[in-house]
Amino acid sequence: MRIKNNEVAVVAIGGLHEIGKNMYCVQYQDEIIIMDCGIKFPEDDLLGINYVISDYSYLIKNRKKIKALVVSHGHEDHIGGIPFLLEKIPEIPVYATPFALALIKGKLEEHGILRTTELHEEHEDTVLKFKKLTVTFFRTTHSIPDTLGIAVHTPLGAVVFTGDFKFDLTPVMNQPAPDFQRMAKLGNEGVLALLSDSTNAEVSQFTKSERFVAHSLHDIITGIHGRIIFATFASNLYRVSTAIEAAIDTGRKVAIFGRSMENGVQNGIDLGYLNVPEGLIVDANEINHTPAEQAMILCTGSQGEPLAALSRIANGTHRQISLQPGDTVIFSSNPIPGNTLSVNHLINKLMEGGANVIHGRINNVHTSGHGGQEELKMMVRLTKPKYMIPVHGEYRMQVVHTELAQAAGVPEDHTFVLENGEVLCFSQEGSRIAGHVPAGDVYVDTSGTADVGNVVVHDRQVLSEDGLVVVVATVDYKHKRVLAGPDVLSRGFVYMRESTELINQAQKHIYHIIKSEMDKVETPKDSVVRKAIIENLADFLYSKTKRRPMILPMIVEKK
Repeated sequence: MRIKNNEVAVVAIGGLHEIGKNMYCVQYQDEIIIMDCGIKFPEDDLLGINYVISDYSYLIKNRKKIKALVVSHGHEDHIGGIPFLLEKIPEIPVYATPFALALIKGKLEEHGILRTTELHEEHEDTVLKFKKLTVTFFRTTHSIPDTLGIAVHTPLGAVVFTGDFKFDLTPVMNQPAPDFQRMAKLGNEGVLALLSDSTNAEVSQFTKSERFVAHSLHDIITGIHGRIIFATFASNLYRVSTAIEAAIDTGRKVAIFGRSMENGVQNGIDLGYLNVPEGLIVDANEINHTPAEQAMILCTGSQGEPLAALSRIANGTHRQISLQPGDTVIFSSNPIPGNTLSVNHLINKLMEGGANVIHGRINNVHTSGHGGQEELKMMVRLTKPKYMIPVHGEYRMQVVHTELAQAAGVPEDHTFVLENGEVLCFSQEGSRIAGHVPAGDVYVDTSGTADVGNVVVHDRQVLSEDGLVVVVATVDYKHKRVLAGPDVLSRGFVYMRESTELINQAQKHIYHIIKSEMDKVETPKDSVVRKAIIENLADFLYSKTKRRPMILPMIVEKK
């Protein structure tokens, strides 16, 4: 991959053909601007994986060119990877809006790198000037306060990244409406390329305003007589604010559970976004002694996370709160892709415990933070890009988004459905694909360790599906004898007491494998014998059971 000196390059390190892991770079000569650095939540088959981050190796290799990481807003799929990036490249200055910055600080403190990170607060009027590139911002609306679009100004025009956006003309919490004038101004000055949010590219209408959901939630909450458990994203201060206002109006006390929810509420209070009267928020002991009709619990866990507060309440493992018949649980969010099964399981568990559960768009307790087709076309009309690159979406969403852009006036050959790592270069002569950079998935497990390899994940999948077979034998390689065993132990493969014949056959099969390998050569190698056991026993067991367990040979060699 080679970027010419007169070219502006755009590359997604994450965020294409997927929901999450947003990370986009603009490069001109020896300057790189990074826009967002998020995580992706794992699918159900990624066992033991907490989340997925991007491969930062291209940025590590070009670390001296990086001028800034600028952040559009504070959702996990846009900021969750920042600590892992800064652990690799600590010198990157980070620019973020006030609420996003508060969330980022909490993450950096958890990783022990807050004091070594250069942090700056950005606003819609912030201008970042570097030697060859300049960064400006424009106001948008989303499901979180302080959301901005980003414009990287290059000698060929601006590369505009919308971030997650919708056009909410009646936002809540005194948040300003989108700045259409500034978007149009960028369009008049010349937008080289538009990187636009594709999440709702398949949704034909405008997205409902947050104020509509606020009214609906308020009406629902005021009509509930028992205890309320309100679950949403900790970062969704709009819903948190609505819940708190409804609690005030109905004379309820509020208890907060979940560390991220506690931090989110505190950040909202500190930044002046949440109006919380003294005495409204109480601890677990007081809420347990508050009459049900005067109690509200605000908690995390709307995505079915097994360790979150709501899951522990549903399972009866929460130390302070127990589910009570007559409780009403409100899910004010939609499942993130990959979490649907977990959320459905949690809803069933809550209902089995006697709770009334309110969830989904059908109850008007959630609206998307992403614009529908009409808003996506309006963004194209306002910014008038020369080239269009749909981002933040699965492949089919990106394809639909290109069709919308073409309908809004962008030529078909100026729209690009790219994949992560694909480098698109622009020059006065036109555009070209200049190759690829590394942009694969990096897994972070429950310990917080990054780069859990694909082999490890595959092994976990095998163990979960087909179980484990352990082979134990003592051998004398010098005299080519099997001194003890082979013994076969099954864990999660077959029940040994009911599979005596299969186990006996496997033992005889393994014995012949070991003898055969020892007789082939004068000095048998332990690694060769182990490999032969794994390959031959796997085929044997599959022929008998149509399953392939993980096979672990434990060969004890007599010296």
